[in-house]
Amino acid sequence: MFLTQPLSLRTFSIHNRLVLPPMATEKSVGEGEVSEGLCDYYREKTAGGYFGLVITEHSYINKEGQASVGQVSVSRDADIEGLKRLVEVVHVSGSKVIAQINHAGGKAICALDGSVTAPAPTGMPYTTTRGEAVEAHTMSQAEIDQVIADFAAAARRVKAAGYDGVEIHSAHGYLLNQFYSPISNRREDSYTGETIEGRTRLHCQVISAVREAVGPDFLVALRLGACDYQEGGSTQADAVAACKIFEAAGIDLLDISGGLCGYRGDGSKIPGYFGNESQAIREAVSVPVILTGGVRTGLAAETLLEEGKADLIGVGRSVLKDSSWAKKAFVELGIE
Repeated sequence: MFLTQPLSLRTFSIHNRLVLPPMATEKSVGEGEVSEGLCDYYREKTAGGYFGLVITEHSYINKEGQASVGQVSVSRDADIEGLKRLVEVVHVSGSKVIAQINHAGGKAICALDGSVTAPAPTGMPYTTTRGEAVEAHTMSQAEIDQVIADFAAAARRVKAAGYDGVEIHSAHGYLLNQFYSPISNRREDSYTGETIEGRTRLHCQVISAVREAVGPDFLVALRLGACDYQEGGSTQADAVAACKIFEAAGIDLLDISGGLCGYRGDGSKIPGYFGNESQAIREAVSVPVILTGGVRTGLAAETLLEEGKADLIGVGRSVLKDSSWAKKAFVELGIE
């Protein structure tokens, strides 16, 4: 049984291959503080310790990069105490937990920090997660440098809060994904959208800064929107090349998603619909790979692992609908 096999990551082991992926709840209060409602949510979803790894929802590294009201903040040292409570909730279940940190870029809600335009690789219109129109401006080098510093500071806070690792978010059309996609990256400087090296340059700078902030004994993961599934967008070959670059830069774990704006491709009803991308990446790198998307049964999760699509399987929406899904999945597979 592949699903029940333990896996060693950078400095710790997880007891099985099932992952609770990051899903935005918008349950924070005030200026992104951890709430009792948020703790209750994770307590319910992780009860029983059926997940080897839990990745908490995307949290903003600075106000300019906030994606929504109710999003969790990792932008201030004052956030650490609340995050400690969240970590404790997950650790009680027996699962390991890492925090996903993010900057929304052109999808940021300007009204939340008083900005007129949102920062992005290239000035162009964007749409927030709630469908609101946003006008973005082309980021200066000074703004890029600040984002790198803010990712590093956020990672330091994550470690201080007791998390087992941190995940850098570069999927779903947010800032780093915007730099990765040739659709949204039309720069002509060293971050050029014309080459994979240019499109991943900021990622590598963030990875380096995060590693310096957290030290050698802390897991650093990256979630990538591997393919845009749009004409002129990123491709599977791009994703493979990018992930080889990320591994060389020091990434310990790759979490594969897709779709610049949430589009899931023609196979969106197939279990593990990013499986072709994750398998190609897995065959090209030596670090573990997570596949999430469309997994509705324990058998589907086990089959994807057997087929070599990934090393770990994330199950999100099924767990969102039914908090006992993981327990039922193991029973389905004859595991009590």
